[in-house]
Amino acid sequence: MNSRQVSPTATPSTRILRALDVSLVVLTAPIWLPLLAVAAACIVLDSPGPALFRQARAGRHGHTFTMLKLRSMRAGPNPLLPEDCEITRVGAFIRSTSLDELPQLFNVLAGHMSLVGPRPMLTAQAALLDAGQRQRHAVRPGLTGLAQISGRNAITWPRRIELDRRWAAAPTLRSYLAILRQTVGVLGNDGASGGHSRTDPFVSALTTGKTP
Repeated sequence: MNSRQVSPTATPSTRILRALDVSLVVLTAPIWLPLLAVAAACIVLDSPGPALFRQARAGRHGHTFTMLKLRSMRAGPNPLLPEDCEITRVGAFIRSTSLDELPQLFNVLAGHMSLVGPRPMLTAQAALLDAGQRQRHAVRPGLTGLAQISGRNAITWPRRIELDRRWAAAPTLRSYLAILRQTVGVLGNDGASGGHSRTDPFVSALTTGKTP
């Protein structure tokens, strides 16, 4: 992928969001670290194999990084294919509650991801994007984002990419906090598949493309 087609500008806003990412992850560590440890132990006890699942994803400026997740499927030669393995009992629970995403907080600390941003694509998917769509890679990928609170799997792929691009073009502190707040409201709702409230003007502005 030609990362030169993605604007690599670091603004005061992105620096503030990066500092906030690290601060929030560190301050909430006493909450999420025990949850992660318990979930990992349950995964290992439920089915043979490692607790963590690692996968190459496209990050900021299109650079590849290793994304971490809790394993939710039975270990096999090709864990991405449902015919080779199936979702475990624990895996179904951690998916429905989004606990499988907890290891990505380490990706945030490492600087590979942000708490808010476009979800990291598979490298094969990212290679199919055109120059305009690759603008979504101008920022760090996130655990949650505008597309996730707008319906995630319930919206079309082109619409999802457009929402990603809008966030990448205007990552502000107010919209960052608004997206985090609304994410908490949809956690466990089938992986944030429900629609979002448009009462927040900053989220609404990004979704509609209009200034609040």
